[in-house]
Amino acid sequence: MLQTSRLRIALFTYSTKPRGSVIHTLELAEALQALGHQVCIFALDKDGTGFDRNLSCEFRLIPARDAPKEIDLLIKQRIQEFVNYLIDDSQNSQLDYDIYHAQDCISANALAIVRSQQIIPHFIRTIHHIEDYNSPYLRACQDRSIREASLCLCVSDSWQKQIQKDYQIHAPRVINGINVSRFSDRKDGSEDSLKEHFGLTGSPIYLTVGGIEPRKNSINLLKAFSQVLTDFPNAQLAIAGGSTLFDYQDYRDRFLTTAQQLGIAIGKSVVITGVLSDAEICTIYRCADIFVFPSIKEGWGLVIFEAIASGLPMITSNMLPFTEFLTSTQALLVDPNAVEAIAQAMRSLNNPDLANSLIQASRCILADYLWERSAKTHLHEYQKLLL
Repeated sequence: MLQTSRLRIALFTYSTKPRGSVIHTLELAEALQALGHQVCIFALDKDGTGFDRNLSCEFRLIPARDAPKEIDLLIKQRIQEFVNYLIDDSQNSQLDYDIYHAQDCISANALAIVRSQQIIPHFIRTIHHIEDYNSPYLRACQDRSIREASLCLCVSDSWQKQIQKDYQIHAPRVINGINVSRFSDRKDGSEDSLKEHFGLTGSPIYLTVGGIEPRKNSINLLKAFSQVLTDFPNAQLAIAGGSTLFDYQDYRDRFLTTAQQLGIAIGKSVVITGVLSDAEICTIYRCADIFVFPSIKEGWGLVIFEAIASGLPMITSNMLPFTEFLTSTQALLVDPNAVEAIAQAMRSLNNPDLANSLIQASRCILADYLWERSAKTHLHEYQKLLL
């Protein structure tokens, strides 16, 4: 490991809402700050409420104003809002960092523009996953954010290989992590009020996190849950979170139509919480009995770590990147396209012996994925860039 002097580090994220790359940014920032570095987070802030947690590092909230619903125009506006803010900072001599590190396509495009004006010397881009955009404009934005970066990083072996294949770029791997001081199975008294608030009275309660969208495989999960209800009529499926730039209204409409066709009561058998506060996210894991996450595309799947740390048995997809760190003794790994397989796994975890076996076997994973270790890996890559 290279010796690293105290660095001034700017981290950039497209939102203040708790999506995977945003959580990665916050936790990385806190870990870098704890190691003695000066960190500032720059984040687009759509509703003016900022981050829903206290931070030890500095942060700057960039107003993100109402934008067109058409996705190309929305992304273009968000990039420009970043650019305008950073240029103003540079003119006021406030943009003075050793490291400029973007966690997403939007902020990376902004940094590419600012660098082209010689305002900053470089930018780093962490690629959490590569999107299959239909829009030529969005594909161009994604390509620019990757090809023009001074350094690309990634969070999994599988995406490292994909980046090499698609872009002929070697992206060193930096790990994701889990904050075990935030997520645990220790109840703190907030569980009952959250259950009452959302009407979580079922037995068992299945939990998934990430909202309703195509890559979360929400409709197949719903279909599987409908089969589970045959054997466990008092079961509930809680779908938490879901803040995103993209409008998945058509998919959500299909989800609701499917629920109606299957005779599943939304608000009763299926509880859709929407975006939760930072404290509520931690609490809802402790309200659940089983975590089910048959996603078909993830950069890593931070919510899996959160569920394991919260003492839940796990069902997830038998595919990369999940199989990089999970074995069949630690989670039930299922074909995400096979509704019956998802349903059977959901039924089987009502066996306490199997559930406890998975819980005990999976907990050992967490020690290898702490944010301090991730921060040290980042510092190693930062220092190499600065040499």
